Amino acid sequence: MHIDLRGQVAIVTGAGRGIGKEIALTLASEGVITVITDINEANLTEMKEEFARQGYQGAQFQCDVRDYLQIEQVVRKVEQTYGRIDILVNNAGVAGGGPVEALAEEVWDLNLDINLKGTFLMCKAVAPIMKKQQSGRIINAASFAAIVPSYGSAAYASSKAGVEQFTRVLAGELGPWNITVNCYAPGMIPTDMNHFAEQPEAQQQRLLDTLTLRRWGKKEDVAYLICFLASDFAGYITGTMIDVSGGKLATQIPRVAYERAAAEQGQSAMLTQAAGERQGG
Repeated sequence: MHIDLRGQVAIVTGAGRGIGKEIALTLASEGVITVITDINEANLTEMKEEFARQGYQGAQFQCDVRDYLQIEQVVRKVEQTYGRIDILVNNAGVAGGGPVEALAEEVWDLNLDINLKGTFLMCKAVAPIMKKQQSGRIINAASFAAIVPSYGSAAYASSKAGVEQFTRVLAGELGPWNITVNCYAPGMIPTDMNHFAEQPEAQQQRLLDTLTLRRWGKKEDVAYLICFLASDFAGYITGTMIDVSGGKLATQIPRVAYERAAAEQGQSAMLTQAAGERQGG
C-alpha cells in the first residue's frame, strides 16, 4: 500500500508557520500542488523560498480567512490556474483566552472569527468547485479542547467545538458529491503558539503526565494524518474527528501505567541481578 497524492491540488490556510507549515511542506513533498495562504507576508516569503529550493509546485497568497472577498479571489485564482481543488486544509487559527469574567469581547470574537467563521468561509468558497468535480477532501483543524477544554479556554474551546459540529453537518451535505469532510484534534504538539516545550520543567512533567504516549507530539504526526485523510485510503471516512494527542486522557490517570511499568522493570532488574549473583556463587 502506498499513498499517492501526486498531481492533486491543495489549499492549506495559515500555513506560514507551525503545524500548517509542516502540513503544506509534507503535502508538497508528496507531489501535491500546494497553495498556501497566510496573513503574514514574511511567512509567505519564507515558504516561497523553501518551495523554490525543494522544487515543489504551488503558490502563496496573503489572505485573511475572515474576509470572504479575499478568499473568493484566492479560490478563483487557484481554479483558473490549476483547473481544480482536490484538498482543503483549514489550519488557520488562534488561541487567545482567559477566565470568562476577564475575557475581552475582542478575544472571544477573534477566536470565533478565525477558527470557526474562517473555516466556514473557506468551505463555502471551495464546495461548489468540489461538487462540480464530484470529488474532494475537506480537513478542518479542531483541537483536543473540543473534547476536554482547559481552564481559561472558553473562547478557543467553543470555537473548536463548533468546528467539530460544523464538520459533521458539512459532511452530510456534501456526501452525495463524493466529498469527505473530517477534522483532527491535535493534543500537545509544541508550537510558537502554545510554547509547551518552553515551560518550566515541573509544568512540562505535569502536562506529560496526561498522555498515554508520554512524549510531546510532533508536527509530522498531524501532517501524516492529513496525507492519509486526503488519500483514497480514507475514502470511506467522513463526518468524524480524529484525535492526534498521544492518548491524552485516554484513561483517567495515564501516569499510573508509567509508575507500574517502572516498578515492574525495577523488579525485573532485581531478579536478573539476583540470578546472576547465584550463578556467580
